[in-house]
Amino acid sequence: MPKKDYYRDPEAPRANSLAVAVAVFIQDESGRLLMIERTDNGYWAIPGGAQDVGETTREAAIREVREETGIDVAINEVIGIYSDPHHVIAYDDGEVRQEFSILLRGRPTGGELRTSYESRRVHWVPPPEIESLTIHPSMRLRVEHGLQDRHHPYLS
Repeated sequence: MPKKDYYRDPEAPRANSLAVAVAVFIQDESGRLLMIERTDNGYWAIPGGAQDVGETTREAAIREVREETGIDVAINEVIGIYSDPHHVIAYDDGEVRQEFSILLRGRPTGGELRTSYESRRVHWVPPPEIESLTIHPSMRLRVEHGLQDRHHPYLS
């Protein structure tokens, strides 16, 4: 489902839904970050997506990472909760979601990198190379928070 992100855009459509989403910040033993190039908008992002009815937030995170990257992951902690009403995502079916995403920290436990219908490319990215990638500002904030040694989760 094609989508368009609006961030602090006065021309953005008005939100008409809210859905729980997860994103997972995963670094390997070398400190490289697991990132995907999304097929729906071309931006680089950390893996994640909507939580389905009947699953826990942890289960959604594990499923989304496996689906998008081929990597198995264990979830360690909450990095932040992002609910900025000035970030909306418009889908071509008329749904316009207000952002609501829980950023979790995970560690890889197995699997092999692969793409999916949601991920055009999947890479372990060294932190110095992250700056050169095309990343939506709201996702860049999550990456920055994941790289920081925060003592408390971020809450917007």
